[in-house]
Amino acid sequence: MNLTRTGDEMKTDAAPARAEIPGLVLRPYAGEADHPEIVRIQNADLAADGVSGRISLSEVDAWLRHPSDQFDPQRDLRVAELEGRPVGVAWTDWVDTTDGLREYRSRGYVEPAARRRGVGGALLADGVRRISDTAASHDTPRPKILGTFTNEHSIAGPILAERHGMAPARWFFDMERRIDAGLSDVPPLGPGLEIRSVGRDDGRAIWKADHDAFRDHWGGFEDSEASYRRWIESPEFDPELFVVAYDGDEIAGAVLNAIYPEENEELGIKRGWLDSVFMRRAWRRRGLARALIVRSFHLLRERGMEIAALGVDVDNPSGALGLYESVGFAVTERMTAWRRPLDAAQAGPEGDR
Repeated sequence: MNLTRTGDEMKTDAAPARAEIPGLVLRPYAGEADHPEIVRIQNADLAADGVSGRISLSEVDAWLRHPSDQFDPQRDLRVAELEGRPVGVAWTDWVDTTDGLREYRSRGYVEPAARRRGVGGALLADGVRRISDTAASHDTPRPKILGTFTNEHSIAGPILAERHGMAPARWFFDMERRIDAGLSDVPPLGPGLEIRSVGRDDGRAIWKADHDAFRDHWGGFEDSEASYRRWIESPEFDPELFVVAYDGDEIAGAVLNAIYPEENEELGIKRGWLDSVFMRRAWRRRGLARALIVRSFHLLRERGMEIAALGVDVDNPSGALGLYESVGFAVTERMTAWRRPLDAAQAGPEGDR
């Protein structure tokens, strides 16, 4: 990615952009002073839509402290202000996907009191313009696409995606099951496999194994040093909750569990997440995933959790959805990934979010 800019370009990029809405200004990220406002706006948006998720200040801190070519908050994050008060936030990034594309993505949130005034539409339109500029500077043989992601409870998100020419490309589920009673015994591991305790020093090997396992799955991920630092410095990084299976010196598969205390407190629940369930190719179809998932149920229950949750690609090629249903998970929320070719016709009206 070419980050070379002239002085005039840098000044233009850093200046607030006044949108065509009275009192609305879209300004660049102002550093850590913005972090509490980003948390407030995002959580208010999620709560208003009835989405069962929240974000914490420590998560935002870890996410935004490590810029990379693919996501730099100073360049890629915008805050919407109405009459000087932050009411919305949006960001863009890009990834090279496993289906051979370069996807430029945009996500955003608007606090409920500022909805239906065009704030979300202005943020998305601004993001698409900046994405187009970034993509024009990239010399890659990969086809370039625009993407976003919406929750089924969002009313404005799909409308804005459609107005920018995007169409549904893939569907994802969040799933949950009770773990406070009725757990089965832990299945045995296959021959030569063993569970080992891991610590922070094992983080990089686990990170690499996780990414290796998902290279034949749909989507993309940022495989940068900055992205790794965001992960190990985030509050969900707790190796004592990981269930990692080894075959000799090789990581065969793992379930990377996490507990989000602030989210649980705000929602009034006791939920643990199976944040990543991965089996590397050579160890698939051996019952290893089931054994690690059931071990995770017991581990999370020992930590006082009553619910286990995870996310899944509906069309996961390894049949993950069927496996999760077979161990008691049921769908609780649905999400949609949207895409369109980046060189397609640009957006129409901004909408009323």
